[in-house]
Amino acid sequence: MDCAKETLILHRWNSKMETKLVQIAGKAETSPQFVFNSLAHLIDEGCLKSSFRKLRRWAATGIDKRSYCDYEQDLSVNIHDLHQRLKSGKYKAPDIRRAWIPKGDGKGKRPLGISTIEDKIVQRAVSDILSVIYENDFSRHSYGSRIRKSAHQALSYIRSRIMQYPFRWTIDADIKSCFDSFDHRLILEILKKRVNDGSTSKLISQWMKAGVIDGKQMFNPESGVPQGNIISPLLSNIYLHEVLDQWLEGIRPMLRGEMFFVRFADDFVIGFEYKEDAQRVYQALAKRLQKYGLTIHPEKTRLLNFSPGNKGDSRTFDFLGFTHYWTTSKRGFAVIKRRTKRVKVNRVFKAIYEYCRDNRHERVREQWNGLCMKIKGYYAYFAIPGNFRFLEDVYRKARHYWFKWLNRRSQYNSYTWDGFEDLLKNFPLPRPRIIHKNV
Repeated sequence: MDCAKETLILHRWNSKMETKLVQIAGKAETSPQFVFNSLAHLIDEGCLKSSFRKLRRWAATGIDKRSYCDYEQDLSVNIHDLHQRLKSGKYKAPDIRRAWIPKGDGKGKRPLGISTIEDKIVQRAVSDILSVIYENDFSRHSYGSRIRKSAHQALSYIRSRIMQYPFRWTIDADIKSCFDSFDHRLILEILKKRVNDGSTSKLISQWMKAGVIDGKQMFNPESGVPQGNIISPLLSNIYLHEVLDQWLEGIRPMLRGEMFFVRFADDFVIGFEYKEDAQRVYQALAKRLQKYGLTIHPEKTRLLNFSPGNKGDSRTFDFLGFTHYWTTSKRGFAVIKRRTKRVKVNRVFKAIYEYCRDNRHERVREQWNGLCMKIKGYYAYFAIPGNFRFLEDVYRKARHYWFKWLNRRSQYNSYTWDGFEDLLKNFPLPRPRIIHKNV
């Protein structure tokens, strides 16, 4: 099919689909108890083609080794065949390839599930439809993997709430192996409260129970959802909304003082006005999660007195890659500031070092392009007020490591510092600046 014609057809379908999704969102908002019984008909060829275009072109391939570009070569035929299998009920979720990535705390590795290109298309389509329904149900204090929600909004909310109201006791919590612990039966039961579509439930059940291939070994998980799958963040939010968010909203009237909470995926922070409220919830939290097959991480969960006057050891807490702490402003007022978590700092510097080392034999312009992308990526997340020193360190480390490894390309030094300064005039590295000024 001609590219321009395909684009026009896809644009027209997107307009029609958007209208349908707006109608579904309106129904979900006005009728919180309404159960959607028929959604599968929305996944037509146009929906699947649109979902394909939303995928990352250079993403890792699944067990079939079929890439985005391979699938695109005969896209219309492939999409038609996929739709027919979905329509007839013959589609079966393929096995998942497992890869391992370093954990955020630097301790051990995290399993990552990589699906095939066709499975990613179907997951994208189902996720887009379900998100429209559940977006109206989710708590406004949940920020992870949400439409028009971000980590910076969560950081801003925590800071403003603690500074504007006397929340002095904080539960900094994390759920241990959260994605691996979800109860399959409970997920489907929770889904049926809002979406009782047989085809959709069948697909979700297949995705949760799909075989996992790790090297030469294969096993079928009895619990959890594959971390890395497109559908997994949405299923996580649906599960934790039932288990945690609604429970916290329900116990709020039973507390003596005020309370707030913020959740981002499986990490959450709960603030309290009074210590006795914090202790009661802290003791009940583990039992509540255990009821749904989840476990509080013993090393990453704690109750602390987070107040300006606290002089003890527990004066800070970590959330979303930042360490939160009290300090004094220039005018002498107590304020909360954030700095990059120490483990994250080391990981960022290590990543820059390894990039400069591993790409030192590439052309200078290619090295520069890649290094600038990495630096801009760090600025895009960590550039918040009070964290400028870290941004300066990123800039200085990038300059130092690049200079070092440019001079390791042969037995002779390629640049003196003066020569390197001249190089930076033609290939300047991004200067640090605060991007998120209102966080």
